Amino acid sequence: MEAGTLRQPRVWLPAVAGVGVAVALGVYGRLHDPAGTSGIGDALRLQSGKVWLATAVLLFAVVQLVSALALYGRLPSAPWIPALHRWSGRIALLLSLPIAVHCLYALGFSTGSLRTLAHSVLGCLCYGAFVAKMLLISRPGDSRAWVLPLAGGLLLTAIAGLWLTSSLWFFTTVGT
Repeated sequence: MEAGTLRQPRVWLPAVAGVGVAVALGVYGRLHDPAGTSGIGDALRLQSGKVWLATAVLLFAVVQLVSALALYGRLPSAPWIPALHRWSGRIALLLSLPIAVHCLYALGFSTGSLRTLAHSVLGCLCYGAFVAKMLLISRPGDSRAWVLPLAGGLLLTAIAGLWLTSSLWFFTTVGT
C-alpha cells in the first residue's frame, strides 16, 4: 500500500458516508416516538416472521462470504460466482428492509437492555457498512483492495450480531 492511499477521497468518502448513514439511523431511531405493536398475539406473529426473515438474511450473508472468498482466490471459483455474489447480496438486502423498517419505526433505538442496545447499534452499523461497501464497489483502483473486504466483513459481522441478538434470542427465549 502506498503512503497516500489513506488520504485519497475514494477511500474515505465512502467511509464517511457509511458513518453518516449509521449515525442518521441511530439519531432518527432515538428521537422519533416508536409506534409500538398493537397486541401481544400480533407482536409474536410479527416477531416470528421477522426472525425467519433475519435467518434467511444470515444464510445469504454466508453465501456472500463464501462467494467473496472464491472471488478473492481463497476458494475454488466458477464463472457464475460473481453473479451469485451480486444476487445473494441483493436478495439479502431486500429481505432485510422490512425488518429494518419495522424495527426502526415501531421500536426505535432501544437502550432498555444490553441486548437491545447492541441490536440497535448493530442495525445502524449494518446499513452504514452496506452504504460504504456499495460506494467502494463503484470506485476504481487498487486502493480499495483492502477496504472492500473490510467493509464486507464489517457488514457480515453486523448481520451475524443482529441475528444473535434477535433471532437466536427469540428462538431460545420464546420459541419458533
